[in-house]
Amino acid sequence: MDLSAAYDCVDNSMLLERLQSAFGLTDLVHDWVQSFLTDRTQQIAYSGQLSSVQSVLIGVSQGSVLGPLLYVLYTAELALVVDRHGLSLHQYADDMQVYIITPAGDAEAADRRFTACLVDIEAWLKASRL
Repeated sequence: MDLSAAYDCVDNSMLLERLQSAFGLTDLVHDWVQSFLTDRTQQIAYSGQLSSVQSVLIGVSQGSVLGPLLYVLYTAELALVVDRHGLSLHQYADDMQVYIITPAGDAEAADRRFTACLVDIEAWLKASRL
């Protein structure tokens, strides 16, 4: 699975909550990350013309060192979703592979587990605004 524009869809308030509750980032570190995420702007240059400066209210910068790390932490719960179904997950940034290894005789049951897992992943992604 490749999530389109995933970095741009990260809900910053949800990210800060997850960093605090799941990873224990509080106080100065939490404030530092919050500072990194707030008061950002962007401007587009095209054919020698500049757009107006716009506030960036959601997302993490893919072009920074911290942005991809924050994205991975934001989506860390996906491993728990997949694990509940007994499947495996490999993630690299916004690319995910969910898979199952099963004997051929168990293919139907594996298919049902895989399908149920995908339904739960979809629900998690929607709840996480991705």
